Order: sequence, then structure tokens, then C-alpha cells
Amino acid sequence: MQNIKPRWWHNHFKRLASTPFGVWVLSNTLHHIDNLFLKLSNNRLSLTCLLSGVPIIILSTTGAKSGLSRQLPLVALTDEDKKVLIASFYGNSRHPAWYYNLKANPLAKVTDGQKTALYTVRQAEGQEREHYWEMALALYPGYNFYQQLAGKREIPVVVLEPITEPDR
Repeated sequence: MQNIKPRWWHNHFKRLASTPFGVWVLSNTLHHIDNLFLKLSNNRLSLTCLLSGVPIIILSTTGAKSGLSRQLPLVALTDEDKKVLIASFYGNSRHPAWYYNLKANPLAKVTDGQKTALYTVRQAEGQEREHYWEMALALYPGYNFYQQLAGKREIPVVVLEPITEPDR
């Protein structure tokens, strides 16, 4: 999904999302509304992107327990051809379900606007994790608040690397 032009309300929304009230409202409503916006706009527009200016992808995973396909709109950083996800789960004490799905089945499909591609998945560690964490904070400073809420749980940083077709 293309980044949208910065708007005056983006930083205000990000600040609201970094409050206890914002966390409660967003964690209980936003992904449902985003799914509707994405469906109606043919994956071109999400409410999260409109309100905050952050880039959204649709992550497709295989359920860790069910084996069923799962799709979820998520904030994603881009680093060259990689996608980077922050498993913050709004500061919850446990990891999000999509994180467990990727740990069990480290292959994902990502839809970014009109483009869909397959990715292998791994967790960033050490300096790489710190680098991506700093990138994430530059995009959305609320991740610091989420880390405080998460307590002892270190929020995972997940790297998705594209699977390239071999040359023929």
C-alpha cells in the first residue's frame, strides 16, 4: 500500500493511539474496520493508513493449530525488498496470534496494494532487531508505550524476506 501524503492529524492520531484509551479502542475495533476498508477499496486504502499515515499490508499466514489460512492488516516497515513487522499486540502480555502462526509456519503471503508475493519469515535478533526497532519508533513512537505495557515480554521484530523465482 502506498504511503499517503502526511496530514496534520497523523501525529495527533498516533499520540491518541499511544494512550490507554487509544489502545483499548484500537485493539478492539481497528482491524475489523481496516478489513472492511481494504475490501471495499480493493486493498488500496485502510483506516489506519488514513488516520495515521503508516503503511499497511495484508499478511496471510497458516494457522498454527488450525492449519487454516488467516489474513490480517498490519503495519509494516519496508527495508529494500524486505518487510518488517512489530509483534506489539498493543502492549499485550502475550504475542499476537499471527506471530505464533509464523513461528509454526515460516512462510507468508503479503499483499501490498495490488502486489502479492511470498516471503520466508524469521525473527530479528541483536543489532538487526535494534536497527528495525529504531525504524519502527521513527514511524510510530507509540511502540515504546506498548513495550512498557508488555512488561517483561520483549516485543518481537519479524523480518519477511521475499522468495525469488529461480532464473530459467
